[in-house]
Amino acid sequence: MAKDAQKIRATTQKFTEIEDVTGNIVLLSSGNACLIIEVKATNFALLSKEEQDAKIFAYAALLNSLSFPIQIFIRSKRIDISSYLKLLDQEAKNTQNDVLRNRIVLYRDFVQDLIRINTVLDKRFYIVIPYSYLESGAAGAKTFAQKTRLDKDAAAEAAKLGLDLKAKSLHAQLKRLGLVAKTLEKEELIRLFYEIYNEDFVETNPITDNVKAIIIKSGGKA
Repeated sequence: MAKDAQKIRATTQKFTEIEDVTGNIVLLSSGNACLIIEVKATNFALLSKEEQDAKIFAYAALLNSLSFPIQIFIRSKRIDISSYLKLLDQEAKNTQNDVLRNRIVLYRDFVQDLIRINTVLDKRFYIVIPYSYLESGAAGAKTFAQKTRLDKDAAAEAAKLGLDLKAKSLHAQLKRLGLVAKTLEKEELIRLFYEIYNEDFVETNPITDNVKAIIIKSGGKA
């Protein structure tokens, strides 16, 4: 009976490679670790031919400059914008100006028709930088073999040192590409992994996350 209760208490974490998240470092059960950089997308199609060529050459230079492996992870998730449509309905109801109300209604109908024809996706781009305990040589292998709390702390510190150096180099290359990037911290990493492993139960609604008010201008006046 006790064994059955112990099985019930097992969590999803037991079936993943993630052992812990400390700072901006993801520690894996294999003794390895990784760091994740989120990169903001840019609309390549809207760039001029010269700008596109410059981006391509800079990207080639980035790949050629790497002395360590990376993983590029693209996450696509369907966006639920029903709450955004409700927000538009509420704004139209509260607006006293008839012209503005009509424009809000027209915009709301346009958005509804758009999502009826096309699937609206939220795309996020990530670069994963891995770290192997073997990079620390014999000391790293010994630390992984012993697996004491003190050794784990030392391994985490070694991983952070190695990954921070790699991330700094990669951030410099991304800046040359004109891309905005940031290293994910603990709370952002936890949220990312939670959404990945609970994708069917998490609603993505980035449109309304930052919407505080709707402003429609007519003839230069709000």
